Amino acid sequence: MNNEFELKILATNWGFPGTIDELCRKVKEEGYDGIETLWPSEKKVQEELFAALKKYELEVGLLCAGFSSNYQKHFDEFTAMIDEAATQTIQRPLYINCHSGRDFFSYDQNKAFIDHTTKLSRQTGIIICHETHRARMLYAAPVARHYIDTIPELRITFDVSHWCNVSETLLEDQQETLDLTLSRVDHIHARIGHPEGPQVNDPRAPEWESAVNAHFDWWDKVVEAKKKAGERLTVLTEFGPPDYMPTLPYTRDPLSDQWAINVYMLQLLRKRYQ
Repeated sequence: MNNEFELKILATNWGFPGTIDELCRKVKEEGYDGIETLWPSEKKVQEELFAALKKYELEVGLLCAGFSSNYQKHFDEFTAMIDEAATQTIQRPLYINCHSGRDFFSYDQNKAFIDHTTKLSRQTGIIICHETHRARMLYAAPVARHYIDTIPELRITFDVSHWCNVSETLLEDQQETLDLTLSRVDHIHARIGHPEGPQVNDPRAPEWESAVNAHFDWWDKVVEAKKKAGERLTVLTEFGPPDYMPTLPYTRDPLSDQWAINVYMLQLLRKRYQ
């Protein structure tokens, strides 16, 4: 192992009911290194975010996205957000994760997002990754393969739970594509998916052992490569709230405790990789 390898594990603010200060306090108490959050457009929210990060001595990964179904509006929205997030001088992010493009945009349209972030990453030195996410440009393994084969600069946030769901498998028949993908990964979203959904109800339950093992086998390969290269790897524990979290009918009570599961994943990752 190269001694310069560094593992940073972050918490999500997705589904957290309290303030950003309350979130950061809990995150610090649990032993996380920081949080990942969508870049806020409002200055007041930015100030609250950075004040809490400073108070609890936490690092940050930023998420940037476009939301419009119209290509030009989507592209303009995305580039404005990510340009601001990458050039703000209050606290340098560990990385920027991109919810970029759409599954129904053309290859050339989606490639424009990658071209923009490649240039921005070179200008700022910030790692910028595109997420393997349903409804986005890298929504399925065989689709992502085309971008990987044709764009050497593409760096990836590996949320493989989506690919399992889209393909309705644990991707046993797409090993070559997975190997190519893993060589481009700089950031991982550590949620366990399965052939019929993007999130198991509780990774601690024995019936999900095969899905959990498959995900850790993929993550192991990324960690091994980062350790050999002496590079940083960032990981987000990203089990989500309802409706990602399955619920009971009528009451919509979640089947498991989202926070407890993410802390469980944090502890597993620390034990396995540090």
